[in-house]
Amino acid sequence: MSVNQGENIRNLGNQVSVSSQAQNLLDRDAASFYHQSLSTPVFNVVSKAEGAYLYDENGTKYLDFHGNGVHTIGYNNPKIYEAIQKQFQNQLSFSPRRFTNEPAVALAEKLINISPQGLEKVLFCPGGSQAVEMAVMLAKHTTGKWKTLSYYGTFHGAGFQAISIGADKHFKEGLGPMMPGAIHLELPDYYRNPWGWTDSQQIDDEYLRQLELQVENNTEIAALITEPIFYNSTVPTKYYWQRVKEICSKNDILLIFDEIYTAFGRTGKMFASEHFVTPDLLVVGKGFGGGVVPYAGIIGRKDLDVISHKSIGHYTHEKNPLCAAVSKAVIDCIEEQDLVAKTQVLGSYFKQELSLLQEEFECVGTITGLGLNLGVDLVESKHTKKRAVQKAHQLMNYCLERGVSFKLIQGNILNLKPSLIITKDEIDYTLQTLKSGLQLL
Repeated sequence: MSVNQGENIRNLGNQVSVSSQAQNLLDRDAASFYHQSLSTPVFNVVSKAEGAYLYDENGTKYLDFHGNGVHTIGYNNPKIYEAIQKQFQNQLSFSPRRFTNEPAVALAEKLINISPQGLEKVLFCPGGSQAVEMAVMLAKHTTGKWKTLSYYGTFHGAGFQAISIGADKHFKEGLGPMMPGAIHLELPDYYRNPWGWTDSQQIDDEYLRQLELQVENNTEIAALITEPIFYNSTVPTKYYWQRVKEICSKNDILLIFDEIYTAFGRTGKMFASEHFVTPDLLVVGKGFGGGVVPYAGIIGRKDLDVISHKSIGHYTHEKNPLCAAVSKAVIDCIEEQDLVAKTQVLGSYFKQELSLLQEEFECVGTITGLGLNLGVDLVESKHTKKRAVQKAHQLMNYCLERGVSFKLIQGNILNLKPSLIITKDEIDYTLQTLKSGLQLL
């Protein structure tokens, strides 16, 4: 996931009206924390997070289409609270290494049960960056090779190896040499590809040619790691991923899908990979922790369980029973509320209605994504496809003032990822807000 949005935060900081009490906390925040782009300056105070909404100090609520990806089943979900309460009542909130516990094993079994067929082993860890690192290390150990393939502009975590793989220059500049062997490819682009092509297979074949060229000239590639649906909501074709899988399998390269953002129903399937192909390893995180605890993991092929003499996930909280109980509650909630099917229906409706805005407004270039994982690409004109960065910021601020919060990707793409418990009425309000804002641009 690319995170080039520092300008977003600065603009928001100039737009949001806050109380004197909130301003005092903002000042204390600025005085206490190391400042870093994308995290500071902060522009408001969250006093409550519940359901699909954030609330500020004034009691103003914001329908949250960002949530750092953790709000899959909504904030402060009662089922999560019950799971946490039960663990404390059972006096089991931690399990040291070399011990196991019922919540951790139950979660592992549940995750294997709902995962694409052929993925039958797991490891857990505190966060997505670590999970990416584990997956890549496992690929290197099992293949005996050390190079990686990934895509320019993507983000796979903040660890040094993950930064090297991710290829987002924002995180890499100023750190000196990165991890050797990290090779990068162009993202398939069906809207702004440099050849001006519109035929999807022709576009795919050219990007696949680049992949085959890299594989041919780099015999030490252990893994190709990527998001099955890219950070800007671009959805590659099934043909593309099938050919990628074939090329990887032919050359003993493990295909790793980073589903930290897309797992657990967000695309209208339990896992986004189900739209395409089954990877050799799959990474989960963010929403896995229910918006309460940081937890992540990997799911992979059983035959990759061959490194018992090594450690790739030597984490203190690997089998934390509290985290495991929360994560299992997340999955249970998704199943009990049938959120995958609901997301498929609501996502299709949302995308269809956004497409009507595309027809109506010259500045709406294209609509991308699947399920409740959508992108609205704003342009100066449909002919030039030039990114309408200023208009995107104006629209974002307009929506925020009316209680709809989202972030921008690549400066101009409205990134719409709400909680899966969002209602049709809330989507309709969002559509009305977007339309009224677009009319003013």
